[in-house]
Amino acid sequence: MPINITMPALSPTMEEGNLAKWLVKEGDKIGPGDVIAEIETDKATMEVEAVDEGTVAKIVVPGGTEGVKVNALIAILAGEGESVEDAAKGGGDAAPAPATAPAEAPKVEAAPVAEPAAASAAAPIAATQAPAASSSGERTFSSPLARRIAKDAGVDVALISGSGPHGRVVKKDVEAAIAAGTGKAATAAAPASAAAPAAAPKGMSEEAVLKNFAEDSYELVKHDGMRKTIARRLQESKQTIPHFYVTVDCELDALLALRAQINKAAPLKDDKPLYKVSVNDMVIKALALALRDVPNANVSWTDENMVMHKHSDVGVAVSIPGGLITPIIRSAEEKTLSAISNEMKDLGKRAKERKLKPEEYQGGTTAVSNMGMMGVKDFAAVVNPPHATILAVGAGEQRPVVKNGELAVATVMSVTLSTDHRAVDGALGAELLAAFKGYIESPMGMLV
Repeated sequence: MPINITMPALSPTMEEGNLAKWLVKEGDKIGPGDVIAEIETDKATMEVEAVDEGTVAKIVVPGGTEGVKVNALIAILAGEGESVEDAAKGGGDAAPAPATAPAEAPKVEAAPVAEPAAASAAAPIAATQAPAASSSGERTFSSPLARRIAKDAGVDVALISGSGPHGRVVKKDVEAAIAAGTGKAATAAAPASAAAPAAAPKGMSEEAVLKNFAEDSYELVKHDGMRKTIARRLQESKQTIPHFYVTVDCELDALLALRAQINKAAPLKDDKPLYKVSVNDMVIKALALALRDVPNANVSWTDENMVMHKHSDVGVAVSIPGGLITPIIRSAEEKTLSAISNEMKDLGKRAKERKLKPEEYQGGTTAVSNMGMMGVKDFAAVVNPPHATILAVGAGEQRPVVKNGELAVATVMSVTLSTDHRAVDGALGAELLAAFKGYIESPMGMLV
């Protein structure tokens, strides 16, 4: 029978994406692992790999199509011994599956475009799992093979506890559920009266805005996926997170001197230093160590629990065409300055090329936004959930200071900590900033 290929979910929150281009054409034979298409999300371009073997009978959604819903039919395969013509006629309709659960298990897996050799060989967690709906309406993520086995056995993957990364249901979980006789789908339907989440209030309508301007005084530029996502998340943040802000000034002279020594001591390879540490790299390390020292600030808020993180995973805001993205330095408190520097350079380069894997920019426990290189003295950043904090870093500049009762000149940098007041109150935020300031002004502490 025909095999449906549907739009994969490249991340747990993805609802739609752009089908950038097909890498196969109708009549081509493909097998598991063959790259068949490229999908664009708001922040990355991913390759789609086939899971099944067959012949491409029909391409339902042409390359270049925008806003394709997750689980929508995009192509049809003819299985072994089946004619292409029969498969093309017998395939499903090109309509998106309900948001709660796919009608059929998706038949594709995704892998990042141009994955560097140094990256993990494992497929991206978010890209290889697709959601199934539980009776409560929550989504469970599982591998394509696990869903297929579960479907054949009449087992509901939403009722199975996953042992894979981030609770993902994998093959062995389904087999264990079948052996134990558990996980059978419930016969009663979920209550239809569950309240839908309230829609976010909209800004001024286009008509209301444009009526204030002459027709020949502007042009309209359509919002792309990244700008829509940024707008949605910032609006969500300011509507749901009670922000408060704490600012301190940090003297940088000792840090700048240590940075110069570190870079001067860098070994050479092909007449190039193996690393070049920046002030921003040292800011990342100082914040990571401060969170290690003040663990009650290294948290995320949920309505049921406080999530206490075991490591400092620091997101770093990187400006890219059309918006920004925050690649994450994982366990930054455990890494050397040279390692942070080299990792940040790699992440920043691939961020600008939109080639980051989802797990490289999703999650994290805090973030740094540095506008110092743009000459900005100080500013306040917006907390990016699930983070409870974000550090806004201004420019280091020569300022008059008083030392031992006398006027002197020092290089001073203003930093502002924005916090989610539900999770980090004033005293705790001040304690975190004091720890950060200590590492910046006595930077040798970052080396021991």
